[in-house]
Amino acid sequence: MNNSLRTLAFLAFCAAASAQVIVIKAGRLVDPDQGTVAIDQSIIIRGNKIAAIGSGLAIPAEAQILDLSRMTVLPGLIDCHTHLADGKYGEGDPMFQLRKTASQTVLESVRNARVTLESGFTTVRDVGVYRALNDIALRDAINRGDIIGPRMYVAGAYITITGGAGAMTGMAPDIQLPWDFHYGEADSPWEVRQKVRLLAHDGVDHIKVLASGAVLTHGSNPKSQEFTLEELQAAVDEARHFGLRVAAHAHSPEGIKNAIRAGVASVEHATLIDDEGIALAKQRGTYLDMDIYDEECIQEQGRTGTLPADFLQHDRELGEIHRQNFRKAVQARLKMTFGTDAGVCDYGTAGKQFAFMVKYGMTPMQAIQAATSFASDLLGRSAEIGSLKAGKYADLIAVAGDPVKDISLLENVQFVMKDGKLYKEMKVSTPER
Repeated sequence: MNNSLRTLAFLAFCAAASAQVIVIKAGRLVDPDQGTVAIDQSIIIRGNKIAAIGSGLAIPAEAQILDLSRMTVLPGLIDCHTHLADGKYGEGDPMFQLRKTASQTVLESVRNARVTLESGFTTVRDVGVYRALNDIALRDAINRGDIIGPRMYVAGAYITITGGAGAMTGMAPDIQLPWDFHYGEADSPWEVRQKVRLLAHDGVDHIKVLASGAVLTHGSNPKSQEFTLEELQAAVDEARHFGLRVAAHAHSPEGIKNAIRAGVASVEHATLIDDEGIALAKQRGTYLDMDIYDEECIQEQGRTGTLPADFLQHDRELGEIHRQNFRKAVQARLKMTFGTDAGVCDYGTAGKQFAFMVKYGMTPMQAIQAATSFASDLLGRSAEIGSLKAGKYADLIAVAGDPVKDISLLENVQFVMKDGKLYKEMKVSTPER
């Protein structure tokens, strides 16, 4: 071994030796990979990774011990459909974005990131912002340690037709929008490819396309088709050149099926999926990411007058259809993940969706898997997150009681660790070694 290699090996040894060691005593430990729960397990954490996990492990002398022996420990949760970088919650109409600077929107989003992490979601797949690239700035600030938040995988901007579901609409036609409000507009396969190339250069983690109209967009029709099959195919093909996966917003039956045929990794919402769409998703192995809780928040905002009338018109009658189609997808054993459209409901409340997923057909374990092992698979990050195994990031949460028996316990996460660092900690005692 030459001197350079010896130096590198020595530095690596020193770093490993100096890394903080934490041992967590878990009363119950959920393994979503196997769909099982183990009793009386120890988790040894060195730095930001899990070093070992099991029963009867030798406890390092220097370890800090956290006693969660009366709690259930799970992997950190993953929300596969969020919009953390859109600023303050509760303003209803996206037109409010035009009253703010981009800096104001990002600063308002700092709170969104913090409460999301504190609610137990250590990772999110953020799928688009009104002001392009704000999500990249938020992601990078979290990664640098400037602010507190979940691990973010971001889209940078919506790729949408002009005036489409992902566009800023509703203003007078003679108003010229700043560049960041229409950054992702594209109206042909080649324009779609150009937008994918731009976003790949900007450093995004995945691509978001809008295959149908939207509920919360002025002048849109969620039952319509927007991008053509050829445009969606161009997005998937171009993204593949950069190692990126594509998520497709789609409410309408044809929009859903075109997205699946194009080869997207996931269909977001999938509200009006029909039997042919279910069969196609089954055949292609496409994930469905169905946000069946946020209907509650849309209707509440309608009652309080904070949501525009045309948005409520779009939403009318879709909620229960969406939930029954979720049930059909579960019965068909499709690949499904946990996604909430966070920002439609307040940030930090995503855990409320678990009970709805169980109400409409999933077992509690299936709902947990949708937000852990299945979610990490959709992200292409199964080697790093999604379950608690040696070598993975030390992302974990804990709740009092057993969420496999009562899924609503995940609405009140009491312990949160991300990357081996504590962000929410109930009072714990140090047991005998």
